[in-house]
Amino acid sequence: MPKSFILCGVTVSVAIITKNEEANIRRTLESVRWADEVIVVDSGSTDATCDIARELGAKVFTEDWKGFAAQKNSAIDKCTGDWILSLDADEEVSEGLRGMITRVMHSDLMDVYEHVAGVMLPRKNLFLGRWIKYGGFYPDRKLRLFRKGTGQFKEALVHETIEVNGGTDRLDHDSLVGYETPDLIHHAYPTLSSYIEHMNSYSSLGAEMAVAKGQGRFSILNIVVRPLATLIYNYFLRLGFLDGREGLLLHLYHSVYVSWKYAKAWEKARSISKTN
Repeated sequence: MPKSFILCGVTVSVAIITKNEEANIRRTLESVRWADEVIVVDSGSTDATCDIARELGAKVFTEDWKGFAAQKNSAIDKCTGDWILSLDADEEVSEGLRGMITRVMHSDLMDVYEHVAGVMLPRKNLFLGRWIKYGGFYPDRKLRLFRKGTGQFKEALVHETIEVNGGTDRLDHDSLVGYETPDLIHHAYPTLSSYIEHMNSYSSLGAEMAVAKGQGRFSILNIVVRPLATLIYNYFLRLGFLDGREGLLLHLYHSVYVSWKYAKAWEKARSISKTN
């Protein structure tokens, strides 16, 4: 793997978890070939994911699935760099973000980040190939870049997030004069089928979390009113309609996901009560 552009002896590791990601992993790894180290923790791929990762110089480990947070923390623990960039297998580091990372690690800027444990990065979400700019989807800031030893993913069934021991900073577009916008690019849902499949899975996990919080009763508010309010707020008030047909489909089906989650929570709670 080519040596990074980072100066002053500061190194960056990239941590990724995978399973059957051959459609995405080459693009992701090509975008981080500047990094000093790439760690891939795979949970039993049956496609070419691991072969592609090894071909592109990643260190590949195979482990049983432990849940999103635990699996990502396992990848983080294997990293040896001074800073760690945690990526999903369907994400890509833009040229602007690469430039930001290498520039921030440059000697004349490291003092600015001396007391910073993590950096929030803006993320572009693509839906059916279109960058979704409105409706609250951009900039979708995520804490993904952090000092080794300061950050771990918090345990959660879905939508796991990194918690760091220390201060954070936020990267904005005016941080890099002369570079492209420093975004993560999230190739989230190339097809409607993939989106519906993910939302079905996420709504089931979200339902488990809702039941754990005591939100398992049948509620017209949660199953009908909340989804409608979500659609109105994101599509109209937050200008989601400006993203065209893709924006309409995304916000419509996202509101359906909200309804599914609470309906599944009621179903699960009812099933539990019947067995007790």
